[in-house]
Amino acid sequence: MSTGKASAIIAAGTMVSRLLGFAKMVLLAVAIGQSSSLAAEAFGMANQLPNNVYALVAGGVMSAVLVPQIVKASRGADGGEAYVSKIVTLGGTVFLLLTVVATLLAPQLVDIYAVSAGADGRGFGAEQLDLAVALAYWCMPQILFYAIYTLLGEIYNARSQFGPYTWAPVVNNLVSIAGLGLFILLFGNDKINRQLEVWDWDRIALLGAVTTGGVAVQAIVLVLFFRKTGLRFTLDFRWRGVGLGATGIAASWLFGIVIIGQIKGIVQSRVASLGEGANIATMQNSWYVFSLPHSIIAVSIAIAFFTRMSHHATRDDLSGIRQDVSSALRSVGMLTTISALVLAVVAVPFSRILEGGFDPTLAMPFTIWAFLICLVAFSAEFVLQRVFFALGDTRTAFVYACVGMFITFGLLWWASTLPGNWVIAGTALAVSIANLISCAVWLVLVRRKIGQFGFKLIGLRHLQYLAYGLVAAAGGVGATFALGGYRADGFGTQFVWTAILTCVIAGAVMAVIYFGLLYITRNPDFRSTIDILVAKVKGGRREADPDLPKEPV
Repeated sequence: MSTGKASAIIAAGTMVSRLLGFAKMVLLAVAIGQSSSLAAEAFGMANQLPNNVYALVAGGVMSAVLVPQIVKASRGADGGEAYVSKIVTLGGTVFLLLTVVATLLAPQLVDIYAVSAGADGRGFGAEQLDLAVALAYWCMPQILFYAIYTLLGEIYNARSQFGPYTWAPVVNNLVSIAGLGLFILLFGNDKINRQLEVWDWDRIALLGAVTTGGVAVQAIVLVLFFRKTGLRFTLDFRWRGVGLGATGIAASWLFGIVIIGQIKGIVQSRVASLGEGANIATMQNSWYVFSLPHSIIAVSIAIAFFTRMSHHATRDDLSGIRQDVSSALRSVGMLTTISALVLAVVAVPFSRILEGGFDPTLAMPFTIWAFLICLVAFSAEFVLQRVFFALGDTRTAFVYACVGMFITFGLLWWASTLPGNWVIAGTALAVSIANLISCAVWLVLVRRKIGQFGFKLIGLRHLQYLAYGLVAAAGGVGATFALGGYRADGFGTQFVWTAILTCVIAGAVMAVIYFGLLYITRNPDFRSTIDILVAKVKGGRREADPDLPKEPV
């Protein structure tokens, strides 16, 4: 499969999955509420636990460990079937045991991630903790299904079969959407379900089953289509010779980074549990909104350039790496700048989609705005880290992660001192400031690693993007204001459909202005990005062409 075709499949799957994920997020808010909803806060806490436990054990490390080993085993006479059978049996057994243990320890894990209410009333009350624990029992089996999905997904990737792995989350979202629709049909909307006293076993069981069922189906899709890998699987408990001892030091540094990330996550979760009004659910959904442009734009571009940087690294071609870094940062910056401004302009009507009225709507925009401060830097840092990964240097990332952890702790401590109704926005701002500092440090580290990579040009282009973006933002604010998107009695905040329409119109106005200015001024980054997209549609031929003209750094 060509690089362009694979990228198109991944991008399409990610886009559809994210759109359906947004629909699922809206339905969940309709079902149990968001800001000021004790039930939503309890569910948000319970549902993040399996993700955190799984990430602590395997997140970020499994791909670094498995893909090289699977590719190596594929060169054997059996095409790697014996190795795959061993590793899937081993992984399934380990994660089954981990799931059982984590489920039994659900009350203790909730206590670690949530602060119990004190004399001032801030934190999780006893009844809310009980609900979080009850929901956690239903959510913990997700650990096993996430593991199966990731384990089989890496086999698909190593065999260049990207379709099922990319599109399986779409099925997950469809199942969750259908289940949440049934929940609303049976138990009503958030006006009823935000109250803790209505949560008997039936509501808990259905919401837990819907959430975990979607993840289970996501894993089952890969099981059903496993024949596409060209391999057959049989249980094999003879684990001697699996080869995990050959994974190398790089994987251990990555694992250390994951552990540090989880420690920061625990502290952030405990601080967020002190929030009043805006709560953990508000923060999770705001982060999802924030991460949309990053996952669709930055990750797609970074992955394409990461492959090229890796090839340059094998030839010790630092000049090629410098060119790739400069191009990637300019392309990512061009698209994330306008994305951040669009989300900032429509934050109020957008939040109305998830909230039950105008007053609670105001809790979410401040959190979104706080996160958006670092969107461009957050995506740039993602690109900069890939330089070190391409060069096989994961130790530097680990060392800085240790330093960055204490910076984040200090900022989160500040957020915890704020009044309860500002804790969530303060937590988001703390995360943004930490990411801005981190990006600045990575710029220095990359420069010292590979030399000058055109920072002056990158800086000038980002200033140009910001200037054009602010012009576009003025048009977006005007459109939103004209539609009443900032008023309690305005058209843009009256109903969910009017809020969606307002967001679409304002976003379209900003896109036309911004990209129109880039086109009129013949911005080279805009042209090269269009060329890459066209090349992907045509099968990646131009992307793979080493003779494509590049702008001098």
